[in-house]
Amino acid sequence: MEYLAPASLDEAIGLLASGGAGAAPLAGGTDLIIQNRSGRREVLKMVDIKHIPELNVLDFDPKKGLRLGAAVACVRLGEFAPMHKHYPALLEGAELIGSMQIQGRASVGGNICNGSPAADTICALIVLDAACVTCGPSGSREIPAKEFMIGPGKTALKAGELLVEIRVPPPAPGSANGYLRFIPRNEMDIAVVSAGAWIATGKDGKCTGARIAIGACGPTPILVEKAGKALVGSKFEESVLGAAGQASREAARPIDDIRGTVEYRRQLADVLTRRAIGMAIQRLTQK
Repeated sequence: MEYLAPASLDEAIGLLASGGAGAAPLAGGTDLIIQNRSGRREVLKMVDIKHIPELNVLDFDPKKGLRLGAAVACVRLGEFAPMHKHYPALLEGAELIGSMQIQGRASVGGNICNGSPAADTICALIVLDAACVTCGPSGSREIPAKEFMIGPGKTALKAGELLVEIRVPPPAPGSANGYLRFIPRNEMDIAVVSAGAWIATGKDGKCTGARIAIGACGPTPILVEKAGKALVGSKFEESVLGAAGQASREAARPIDDIRGTVEYRRQLADVLTRRAIGMAIQRLTQK
């Protein structure tokens, strides 16, 4: 294996493009190195992108929103005040990625590029209406977070293309968000089911917009549009929360495996949807 540490974005893209299927970007390496050692993936050219300036941007502008470089370590998010105030759902996901030591290396960019439908940050990015900015031999483009994962272990990235940063819109007035997951153990586990919620309200307290996403319930994370529509126009009555939960149950396409049955996961999708909405509602009352 060849290890390379390019100093610029252009150099990194050139190395990835020339390396073909055997080239892989190294951000934190918390997944890539394990996959390479176990034989799940053969990496012939490891391109370390951790020190490229464009991939280490962490900035918030009230009018433009959040810019999060693909190589920014998760631990930095907890030290960044706008995350706590405006994007707690994304912070909650990032703080669930492994241990504190792992979070010192792992990045949100790496978490979603791994392509796992159980990734802890993707549901938050979907409900926050984030965009993934990429760059490759053909130039740059933006991919909506809801379209970034296309299958287990697969993303919309093209050959030689690199995720550069994630952009999240500024928080809308009267909005809040939240994320949670269910795991068998207390920590350092993979989600059996996860759910993220974003809601917005008017001055009368009625819901003016909502997005709900569930993870580990299908080959990709799922934006449950029916659940969001169920909330609009309501004041989050219990019956409405039940309808949103039921929509997630119906949208879930899980499998049976060692961590849970299909029916168990569908029930969790319902429960976690209602709880994620409840987290967002509680945060609205605290503003």
